Amino acid sequence: MTERTDTICAIATPPGTGGLGIVRISGPDVPAISVALTGIQPAPRRATLADFRDVHGEVIDSGIVLYFPAPHSFTGEHVLELQGHGGMHVLQLLMRRVIGLGARSARPGEFSERAFLNDKLDLVQAEAIADLIDSGSDAAARAAQRSLQGVFSAQVHQLQEELTSLRVFVEAAIDFPDEEIDFLAESDISQRVRQAENHVQELLTGARQGRLLRDGIVLAIIGRPNAGKSSLLNALSGQESAIVTEFPGTTRDVLREQIDIDGIPVHVADTAGIRETSDPIEAEGVRRARLTLGSADIVLLIRDASDSRDRGEDLHTEVPAGVAMITVVNKIDLLNPQKLRQAIEQDKQAQIWISAKTGQGLDDLRKRIRKTVGASDHTEGSFSARQRHIDALRRSAGHLVAGFNAMEEFQAGELLAEELRLAQQALGEITGEMLPDDLLGEIFSNFCIGK
Repeated sequence: MTERTDTICAIATPPGTGGLGIVRISGPDVPAISVALTGIQPAPRRATLADFRDVHGEVIDSGIVLYFPAPHSFTGEHVLELQGHGGMHVLQLLMRRVIGLGARSARPGEFSERAFLNDKLDLVQAEAIADLIDSGSDAAARAAQRSLQGVFSAQVHQLQEELTSLRVFVEAAIDFPDEEIDFLAESDISQRVRQAENHVQELLTGARQGRLLRDGIVLAIIGRPNAGKSSLLNALSGQESAIVTEFPGTTRDVLREQIDIDGIPVHVADTAGIRETSDPIEAEGVRRARLTLGSADIVLLIRDASDSRDRGEDLHTEVPAGVAMITVVNKIDLLNPQKLRQAIEQDKQAQIWISAKTGQGLDDLRKRIRKTVGASDHTEGSFSARQRHIDALRRSAGHLVAGFNAMEEFQAGELLAEELRLAQQALGEITGEMLPDDLLGEIFSNFCIGK
C-alpha cells in the first residue's frame, strides 16, 4: 500500500440545499481528527450519532459519523464520513474545521486515485465510478456498474495471460538460437498469435459499444426552413423543446437536447434552416448550424414530403466528409397512401419516411440511427469504456498483426517477441499497470471533488 503522510477532505454531496450533506476525510490523521471534532473514536463500520464542534467547543452541526480503518476502506486509508445537514454554509464551516485540524482540500478524483494507488481497484474500475455518476441512460448505468465490478478488467487480464504464455514460448525458443527457426516453424505459434488478435478485436467491439453507452452520439438535424426539424426534435425528445410554427425561419439558434434512443445517449442539435437570408439574426443561426455539423457523428437531412421542390441536393455539400448522413422525408401524413407509394418508388435517395406529427416511421429512424453508429441490439453484457481504452486495444491489435507478419514472412522470433511485448504493454495501459504519471493525473482530474 502506498504510504501517504497527508490527509485529505472534501464535501461529497452536490452543491445546494438538501436534507443531507457529507464531508469525507481520508488519511493517517483521521483518528485524531475524529476525536478533536466529535470527542469520540467511533467503532469501525458502525453508524454513531455525534456533535461536530468548532475550535471553541461550540456545536457546528450534529449527525452520523462512520469510521473505516485502514486498510478496509474505499481508499485503503483511514476514512471518516461526517453526515450532517445539507446546507452549503454549515458544510463549509465543517470543512474549515477539518482543515484546521490538519487536513487539506482534496483534488478532483483524489479519493479514487488513492484507491487505485493502494490497489483497491484498477484504473478501469476507478473510471467506471465516474461513468456511473455521469451515466445518461439505464443501459449506460448498467454498463458502468459491470465495469466497476471488474467485467472489462477481467477480459483484459485474460488477454494479458494469453500474451504472457505466448511470450514465454517465443522467448524460450530465442534462448536456443540453433534450434529457433525449426522450433517456431513446427509450432502453432502463428495460429496462436492470430487467435490472440481475434480476441483483442472481439474486446474492441465490446469497448466501442461501451463507449457509445458512455459518451453517446451527437446528432445534428438540418434541412430547409419549415421542413419539420423542430417537430422531429420534439417527437424524439417526447417534449416541446422547440417552438414549432408554420412560418419558416422560426429556429434562429442551435437548440440542444439530450435524449435516449434504446439505451444510447443522443445529443441532438436542431439547427436553423440553411438558406441565404438578409436577416442578420437568421444568418447567424445559419452560420452556427454549419459549425455544428463539423462536430456531429450523424446528420439527419430532413426534407418536406409535401414540397416537390425540396430535394435536399443543395444541402448535401453542407455535410462534412466522413460524417454519416441519413436522409429523412418528413410530413408523409400530408400525402394520401397512393401518392406516398409513388413518391417512395420514385425517390431513391430518401432512406427513412416519417411523420413527426403522428410518429409514423420514428421507430425505423431510431433503428437506422443505431445501425449507423454500429450499436448492438443487445446491451445486457456491455461494459463501460472510453476512447483511450479503444485506442489501446487498437494498438495492441496492430502489434499482434505485425508480429504475425514477422513470423509468416521471416520466421523472426525476436521481432515477434518485441511485438508481443508492445501488445501486452498497450493492454496494461487500460488497467493502469503501464501508464505514465501525467496521463494518470489527467484522468483523475476529470472526476468530481468528493470522489
